Amino acid sequence: MTSVQIKDKHFELFIREEIIIDKITRIAERINSDMTGKTPLFICVLNGVFMFAADLFKRIEIPCEITFVRLKSYQGAQTSGTVREIHGLTESIENRNVIILEDIIDTGFTMRYLIDKLQIHKPASMKIATLLFKPNALQTDITPDYAAIEIPNDFIVGYGLDYDGFGRNLRNIYKIKLC
Repeated sequence: MTSVQIKDKHFELFIREEIIIDKITRIAERINSDMTGKTPLFICVLNGVFMFAADLFKRIEIPCEITFVRLKSYQGAQTSGTVREIHGLTESIENRNVIILEDIIDTGFTMRYLIDKLQIHKPASMKIATLLFKPNALQTDITPDYAAIEIPNDFIVGYGLDYDGFGRNLRNIYKIKLC
């Protein structure tokens, strides 16, 4: 599909699944190399990260563990500016090598919130891997260690990302069409 409609908005094809998988494979190779001899704990930020996490995790070849937290900062197509914790961390991360998996970093507020919460528990190291990174939207001092794709500040859906709960199931990534 070259375009989709979700609720009241129209979106056009932006990034094909094949490109997404290629970029994820490259990140997995870097993580496998960087974390050799370590057993990292991947902390996945739900909901949007589920496709990225699944495809990345299939390519991780080192011993590791995975867990999930759920945070919310968007309402519809806009960030609310406030981060809410829906489901928090249940594992101990003290002296663990942690890799946070996120679907997209735009303003950086969600990631800043999570990092501040996790640092209290004294991990040995903490890295950030994100599928998408919007450097022009960034409003915090967050820099991902692994960013699959840098994108402009467009609103996007697909491959786990949603518009008001819809569109997460799309295999490709679509950007909003400005009429």
